[in-house]
Order: sequence, then structure tokens, then C-alpha cells
Amino acid sequence: MTDLRELRELREGLRAAVRGEVDFGTTARALTTMDASNYRRVPLGVVAPRDADDVAAALSVCRMYGVPVVPRGGGTSIAGQATGTGVVLDFTRHMNRLLSLDPEARTAVVQPGLVLDRLQEAAAPHGLRFGPDPSTHGRCTLGGMIGNNSCGSHSVAWGTTADSVRRLSVVTPRGERLRPGQAWAGAPAGLRELAEGELARLRTGFPELPRRISGYALDALLPEKGADVARSFCGSEGTLGVLTEAVVDLVRAPRARALAVLAYADETGAAEAAAGLLEHGPLTVEGMAADLVPAAADLPRGGAWLFVETGGDTEGEARARAETIVRAADVLDALVVTDPARQRTLWRIREDASGTATRMPDGTEAWPGWEDCAVPPARLGAYLRDFRGLLADHGLRGSPYGHFGDGCIHVRIDFDLLTGPGIARFRRFSEELADLVVAHGGSLSGEHGDGQARAELLPRMYGPDMVALFERVKGVWDPDDLLNPGMLVRPAPLDANLRFSVLPSEPVDVAFGYPSDGGDFSAAVRRCVGVAKCRTTSVSGPAVMCPSFRATGEEEHSTRGRARLLHEMLAGELVTDGWQSTEVRDALDLCLSCKGCRSDCPVGVDMATYKAEFLHHHYAGRRRPAAHYAMGRLPVWLGWVARTRSAGVVNGLASVGPLARVAKRLGGIAGEREIPRVAGETFTRWWRGRKAVVPSGAGAGAGDGDGDGTGALVVLWPDTFTEHLSPSVGQAAVRVLEAAGLRVALPPTLRPGGRPVGDGRSRSAARLLTARRGRVCCGLTYLSTGQLDHARAVLRRTLDLMEPVLATDAPVVVLEPSCAAALRTDAPELLHDDPRAARLAARVRTFAETLEQYAPDWAPPALGRPVTGQTHCHQHAVLGDTADRGLRAAAGLTGELSGGCCGLAGNFGFEEGHYEVSVACAEDQLLPAVRQAPDGAVVLADGFSCRTQLEQLAGVRGRHLAEVLAEALDGKA
Repeated sequence: MTDLRELRELREGLRAAVRGEVDFGTTARALTTMDASNYRRVPLGVVAPRDADDVAAALSVCRMYGVPVVPRGGGTSIAGQATGTGVVLDFTRHMNRLLSLDPEARTAVVQPGLVLDRLQEAAAPHGLRFGPDPSTHGRCTLGGMIGNNSCGSHSVAWGTTADSVRRLSVVTPRGERLRPGQAWAGAPAGLRELAEGELARLRTGFPELPRRISGYALDALLPEKGADVARSFCGSEGTLGVLTEAVVDLVRAPRARALAVLAYADETGAAEAAAGLLEHGPLTVEGMAADLVPAAADLPRGGAWLFVETGGDTEGEARARAETIVRAADVLDALVVTDPARQRTLWRIREDASGTATRMPDGTEAWPGWEDCAVPPARLGAYLRDFRGLLADHGLRGSPYGHFGDGCIHVRIDFDLLTGPGIARFRRFSEELADLVVAHGGSLSGEHGDGQARAELLPRMYGPDMVALFERVKGVWDPDDLLNPGMLVRPAPLDANLRFSVLPSEPVDVAFGYPSDGGDFSAAVRRCVGVAKCRTTSVSGPAVMCPSFRATGEEEHSTRGRARLLHEMLAGELVTDGWQSTEVRDALDLCLSCKGCRSDCPVGVDMATYKAEFLHHHYAGRRRPAAHYAMGRLPVWLGWVARTRSAGVVNGLASVGPLARVAKRLGGIAGEREIPRVAGETFTRWWRGRKAVVPSGAGAGAGDGDGDGTGALVVLWPDTFTEHLSPSVGQAAVRVLEAAGLRVALPPTLRPGGRPVGDGRSRSAARLLTARRGRVCCGLTYLSTGQLDHARAVLRRTLDLMEPVLATDAPVVVLEPSCAAALRTDAPELLHDDPRAARLAARVRTFAETLEQYAPDWAPPALGRPVTGQTHCHQHAVLGDTADRGLRAAAGLTGELSGGCCGLAGNFGFEEGHYEVSVACAEDQLLPAVRQAPDGAVVLADGFSCRTQLEQLAGVRGRHLAEVLAEALDGKA
């Protein structure tokens, strides 16, 4: 539809007919241009129906204007079937409920937008579960699973989604309400006659294998199979009717589980062994090879592994079944795990493979397209050998993994989808692989459907007559070709509509170096393949991503949503104003820059960096929001307060209500926030007041000398928050580090006018005469507000000051996790042309890392108390907390810290308009953990933001681990 008048009429017609939201705006359209596939289509608009009446009304209006309709759930499809050029029906906003659950009948009634994990959570108290469980279970929807006939790792025990569907409620494109079920229930007029006229073809035209998903499941209409219209509807990819409700079967969940991890020399060995294990009745037989496994993974020795899960009424029974499988398997090594937490850790490796596989070991991009073809399990080993040979013939690489027990293989391949020759090779490979799969008796799709990726090749699997029958069936259900045209029948070419074709062919001029993406911002944005792990509504363990999505539930506030908008910004077709885009700015506004996606996203999307990059360009030469000046330049204002010794005056003024309100309004600070108190004495002033010895080892400036001790010299970084707002943290750290026998120094404050001489410790008279006094700073507040020119200047000045330190081997101890993360990652990526930044980054140590590495024999005081609180999001994402866990354990601090983000996140929670989201983030993990903590628990919060959030929202004092240990040393704990 190109006529603007008709487009307006369509939009207004939908708004008049539908009670749910109708959004034809740029943001809504940009968020739905892609799913998790290689394809991109720009829709006209998005409708979020409230119920079946809304669905029927939307279909009626769209039929009137001849506009296609695409049903969409979680948008995790990888063959392109959740994209379209017409109107997208988004079921995740309203039609996302569990309507009922009957434990006796073991059934549930669900709406199409219900996320699978929500059904599992409701069924679990009854000892039940939904059998199929794709790795995207935290964000995929039941409607999408029915549309694609999804499976998951437990399909060897509980089958595909079609095996769990009892009855459906469907609205046809012409508005008819049907209830598909068995015995021709809910069949549209003409379907029975068509099927009964083709019984011979239906009996002979479909390969028998557990994961045959391709095409329409018309054999389910055979009389000997119960003439099951509901089952035949499963896997139709939104092309026949719009699902509005489903009655699904549940299965009894085993009370206990064991996981046997079987190691083999290579993936072929694992594949050949998989089919032989099925006779033992496992719940899963999953396979993956070493190239998809993190180096630190705790797996038995080998080059490939099978994850075989068993169940039982007791842990002993489940373990016994797992050990039987181990004895029956010819393995290099094996491991049996019954601890649920350790099982979850191991399963996470497998579930993250769909994202991990998008990068080859050398960093090369890899893509879906042949993600899930399936062959008979007994032929899997032979098929994999031939598959590897075909890859080699085309000069391609891929890392197969997946459902080995069902003969279903996932793989992402390093196709070149950016150039004409690369796309041509993609097509040739696809055609030859389709022939190979068919030669092994397989199905082009074994789980995720055909979509655009494989539908064009269906004649190679089924022959032209069967494909013609598919077209006739489509005509019975959808005579106007309204629903998801171009999918399954009369398909678009597999090499058309590729999402990469619209991106710039030349690298975009950017500030950060993007070392993992070859310096190419487009490649960084391409990292998001739509796996949508960021859309999970709950996190377990230490995970962080994505707090803003969990707070709002809006796609534009997920990591994926922001990446989609950045993609469209670079494309320039839908988002047309580039770096000046208000749509991108608004979506990034609620990004907390927590960096959770940097570690939790399977493909390592780093939205905090992308946000800083965008803000840098967006506000270049323009007036910034007041908060960028007030909080982005916080080190300047606090330095001024320290030099004028006016902390008391500032605190006094901030305590006067009317004055504080005016200051907050001028500074862009949320009115609900209290302005933190500035310390009366800075940390460095306290330090200089100590009886320090003459500096001897780090080239420190006068007054910055090292303290008593005979151990290694460490340089303690006086970050802005420790220096001006929480000097007690720095004082405690000095106390503990010196108690551990370390010599503590502060960074230099004199920046020589010339270059360092000799060993970096000398101070010639000429250099001292031209020296300028300064303070080190990581530039964090400038980075988070996108003031990258300022950040770069601050960091270069810091590197000048730190040169004498870098001439030694002294570590740099950073107490504030966000500052440590900025120095370790942001600084070298921003100053990618200055090798000193990387040298400084390599020196950065957390407080716990310093004690672990430089005072390994020191024993902290024994506290014997439980802990609560939250691992800092930057610590989780960038720094790691292994050393902290070890230090806490050595001090007798028991228990786990929660994940998530505190919600204050530096300047974010203080900014006007962010307060409600900030509180919601705190209520997600941190505040409940503190409320539920046992009496006497130590509330740990290493970050100033975390401590401030706890104090302002819960009236609780959180403490840095250094403070807790220092108090114990002084007998105050």
C-alpha cells in the first residue's frame, strides 16, 4: 500500500474497530521489521488485539484494504515467518494469559501470547509441565510454538508441540470462528473433501521421522490418525488462520532428575551414539561440540558431548538411570550431576548455543538459514560427515549442535550475506544441502519451520504435486491470501529481503574502537540476531539483562528492541534522521547502561557502549539535557566543592526543601530523589593527614606516598565516589590492604610537562617546574552520558598522570565496580589509538582480586554471618566475582548475592523521568533479597549507586566488602 490516503484510512479503520492498541508509528514498525532470522520486512503498522473479537475486527479491516496480516509472538522465529509488509498482530501485550489449568485432566487453556515459562511456573506446583521446551522458553510464546510446531530438548520423551495440542480456537481470514480438533472438528468448508480426495498421496508423501516439521502436516487428516484438524494446523506458520486460544496437554514432571554428560572425541562419535541411547528412555539426548563451549566450562574431557537427562521419583532413581546410560555408552569420559543448580549451569551452556554459534572462534559472523534440518536419528552420524564435506566444498564453516536424539541439527554458518558473490554462494549451498537432507530421508525443517529460509526448496523434499496440494489447502483456509503471504506456499526467494542489504557498505565514523567487530559499528549492531534472551521477565542467579525490559515489559526497552532501532537508523529507510533520531534516543533513554547484555546476551551485544556512542553523535553541537551537565560532569562540581572546602554549605543548602527542589529542577534530577551528602573531608585529604612515609616505589607525587608494609606495592584509585561521597570505603580499604601486608600508594597528582625520564621515577627540576597538578579519573560519568570528547580528554590526562605507575608492575586497585569496568573496557575501546589505555586496563584489579593475587596467604577475620545484597551489575558483566566469592567464603560470610541491577545505575536513577523505572528495577531483585534476609545479615553493596538506592528506598545501610572486613579487624563487626 503506497497511497497515503488509503494508509490513513486503514489506520483509522483499525482504530475504530479494535479496542487494543493500533500503532503505525516509526518505533512500533521498526521493532517488528525482523525476527531472529536473516530476513527483514517493514510492516505498515502493529495491532495489539485484546481478544478474539479484536482479531476478527482487524482481519476484516485488513481484508477490506487487501493488506496482509502477520501473527507474531515473541519474534524468535529464525526462518523469517514472523515478519511481514502488512499489519503485524502482536499477541504479547494483551492476549498473554493462562486462562485455566486443570491438574486432574492435565490440561491448560492458554492464549497465544503466553510465554512458555509462565505456563511451566503455573504447572510446576501440581507436578506437571508442558512437554516441549525450546531453548527460548523464557520468551517464546505458545502461539509461536504452535505456529512453528516447536520442540525443544525434551522431545525424545514428550514430542513436538503438535503432540501436546488438544483443541484450538481460530479466526479465519474471513472472520469465521473455528474450534479445530479431532474427527474433523473445526475444519473449514472444503478441507475434508480435499483431503479425502488425496488419501493415497497423504499416506505415502510424508517421510516418517520424529522431527518432520516442513510443509503442512496434512497426514494428520488421515482417518487412521483421527482426522485431527488441530494437529494439521500446528506448524502452519500463521498462514491458515489466527490462533486466539488453545487447549494443551500437560505431562507429569519427574520429581527428580539426573544429567549424564557423555564425552566423545568429536561430534560424529556423539551423533552415532545418540540413537542407541533412546532404548533407555531418556528425557533428553542433546549434543554439542567443543567449539561452542566456553573454555571454563566444567565438562568431562572430550571434543563433543551428549547431555542425557533422566528422571525418577527420587534422586537415587534418576541417578541410577543416568549411570545405566553411562555404562551403556562408549565414552571417553562421563559426568553424572544431580545437583539442580549445577544442572542449570550446564544446561545454560547448551541453551546459549543459539547465540554463541553466531560467532566463529575467530570472531567471524555466522548466520541461521540451515538452523534445524533433521534426519532419522540412526543416520545422523553419516549425515554430519556429508554435511561437513559440503561445508568444506563451499569454503564455509559451522558448528553443529542440537537434538541428536531426534536427528535434528542446529548450525549457524559463516555465510557472507553482505556481498553479491557471498549471497550467490548462500543460495547454491542451500540448494545442495536441501538435496543432501532429502537423500538422507530427512526434513528441511526439524523444529523452527520453513518460513522464507526453506519454503522455496520444499519441492525438493515433497515434489511439485505435494506442494501444489499445500497451495490448495492454503486456498481453502485463506482464499484471499491474506495471512503471511510468501511463507510455505508461493514463497519469496530464500535470498531476497535479507536484513543486511540495507546497512551501510562502508564503516560508520564512530568514537569507540569496537575491537570485537573490526571497528565496524554496523557489525556491532548486527550482533543482535533476535535470540531475545533480554526479553525474559525473570532472572535467576547472578544474571542482570535486561532490567529496563523487566520493569516496563516494552520491546523498545529491551536490548533487542534498541538494537533493532539502531539497525533501522543505519538502514535509513524507516528511521530517516540518522544520529538525530528521536525514536532511537527515546528507546535508549531507559537503558541503565548496566552492561548486563555484555555478558548475559549470548552474542555479547554491548548496549551501554552503543548508547554512549549514540548520545555522543546525537548531541554533537547541540544543547544537552540538564542532567548531562549536572551529573555527567559530577567530577568537576565535586572537585570545585573540595577545593573551596564548601561541603558543609552545599549539604546545608541541599537540606533546605525549596532550595533543593529548585536545584533538582535546574539539574534535571528527579524530584523524588534526595541529593547525596558530600563528605566533609575527601579521601585524599584524609590520606595526606596520615603519617605517611616518603614515597619509594610508584613514582607517586608528593603527599601520595606508600604506607607501612613489607609486601607488594598497590596503587589505590581514588574514584570520584570514594573521594567525595564515600571516603569511608577508601579508608577501610587502606586498613585491610595494609593489614594484609601490602604497601598502599595513591596515583600521582603531578603531570610532568615533559616525557618521563629514566625508569619513570625521576623528577628533574625542569619537569617539576613545568608540571601541572591534576587528579586521575576514569571518565565514567562522561561515558554514561555520551560526552565522549570530554571522556577522551579526561582519560588522556589520566594516562599522563599514570605513566610513572605504568612503568612499574604495581596493580591499580579500584574500589568502585563501575569505575573499574570503565577502566578495564571502556577506556581502551575509546582510546583505541593509545596503547597506554590497554596497559592501564591490564593493571586494574578489584579489591578482592588484589587480596587474592598479591596477598594469597592472608586470612581475613572470621565473621560467621550471612550476607545479602546484590552483585554490582558491572562487576557481573565485566569484572567477574570469583575473587569476591572466595574472599567472602574465607571470611565466613555465607549465602548468595542477588542478580539484576539496583536501578540507580549512576546518573540513571537520579534523572528526571526515570524514578519509577529505577524503583521497579530495585524491586526486581535487590529489595526483595534484603527484605527476606535472615536477622544479622550483612548487607553488601560495593557500588555507591547500590548503597544509595538501598538507603533511599529501604532505609538500609549497605556496605562495601572492604568496610565489613575493616570493622572486623577493628573488632566492631
